[in-house]
Amino acid sequence: MTTSVHKPLPFLVPEYCKGCGRCIDSCIKDCISLGTEIHPLTGLVPIELDLTRCNHCGLCIDACPEPFGLRPEGEEAAFALLDPAQLGGPRPYDAPTPEPEPDVIVALPERAPLIVKGTYAAAVGAVLAGCRHVYGYPITPSTEGAEMMAKVQPALDGVFVQAVSEVATVNMMYGAGGAGKRCITFTSSPGFSLMLEGISYLIGAEVPAVFVNIMRGGPGLGNIGPEQADIKLACRGLGHGNTHAIVLVPATPQEMLDSAMLSFELAFKYRNPVVILGDGYLGQMTGKVLLPDHMVVPGIPEWAVYGDRSHRGNLICSIDLSEAGLERHNQALDEKYARMAAEEQRADLHHCDDADVILVACNTPAQLAKGAVKELRDKGLRAGLFRPITLWPFPIDALLPVIDRARRIVVVEASSGQLEDELRLALSHAEVHAAPISHVRRQGGILPSQAEIVEHVLGLPNPGQRGVH
Repeated sequence: MTTSVHKPLPFLVPEYCKGCGRCIDSCIKDCISLGTEIHPLTGLVPIELDLTRCNHCGLCIDACPEPFGLRPEGEEAAFALLDPAQLGGPRPYDAPTPEPEPDVIVALPERAPLIVKGTYAAAVGAVLAGCRHVYGYPITPSTEGAEMMAKVQPALDGVFVQAVSEVATVNMMYGAGGAGKRCITFTSSPGFSLMLEGISYLIGAEVPAVFVNIMRGGPGLGNIGPEQADIKLACRGLGHGNTHAIVLVPATPQEMLDSAMLSFELAFKYRNPVVILGDGYLGQMTGKVLLPDHMVVPGIPEWAVYGDRSHRGNLICSIDLSEAGLERHNQALDEKYARMAAEEQRADLHHCDDADVILVACNTPAQLAKGAVKELRDKGLRAGLFRPITLWPFPIDALLPVIDRARRIVVVEASSGQLEDELRLALSHAEVHAAPISHVRRQGGILPSQAEIVEHVLGLPNPGQRGVH
């Protein structure tokens, strides 16, 4: 006597169905078909069941490669996915809450000035700021900074790693910065471009790091001459997503050192990357540099994935699969950007209080513009120089008090108008209708000369006379 075995109907868990169609091929009753709608959680199209002709053979269940896709009816609950954290049952966690270990400021004796290149000066500043983790790939005209770090870091119990590429560099920085360590890289325009995706990850995971970009001619490989054509990358294009970082634009080797020290302070204050933009001339320029009166021995931030008992519960991650959760994270980042914009604007104003013509420039072109200001004043024209020290945020708060009396604004830059765009955008956001804006521009590794600036200003219509804006 044959005993009949009752087999249950198949039950579909659509969020685990990949729509592979193996169950369709196995069904002899044509009870299964491809679906027509995308599942909102997976983005895939699961199958559809019509069990009116089903003979309970179970072939479709056997054919399903997903252990939680097609299941026998009545077993749905038994195969529900568990939270991985609960798989082993509750685990005791008695580690203490991490407390921040503060930085220690160490006084330095007075020393004679150094005569060094701009890239060397930035490296010295990073060392004095407590940076002991340096990663990079050689690229002209920034290589000297990495070269110096390769020589001094081993003697300081630090690390220098020549990465296989700029992509590897930025991911090494993600690891070191996530552990709460101060890390830096020296690169130039094409290398900086390769790092942008990683910088987006750093911003999303709120990992501090410092990027020194000594800009050169482009697009593409271009040449190794000085240019300022990475301003848009640094201010508006740091990888995908809604990203911002403080952008410092030094103009002398001394400011390269000072910016390097400041950059680590800002990076850890806001848990965000900081970019130092210099041009190729500044990177290679030799100048006198005064050392500060202190250096920093960094502590350990409470958020770091440091590896000890108190920090083992920390997590560094830039992924959030919940749309609502990711929106909240972006809103929190927006609030942080707003604090940066309000608190970190920096600028240097030279003879701007009475200026009829205000020159706007940064990096090496600012030095040439400063010489032009002197020459123009010697000729009887009241000229001034507004020099951003932070390019993002643009220091609009310092510009507004002096811009009202100006008859003309002249932007001096080694790009096709990227600095001027930042100026115009800042004025637009401030809802200010400023004086007419013109420019002196060079490209391809050529800097505007002092003579070109003076000639342009003197050629403006009535540059020293008041009139209607």
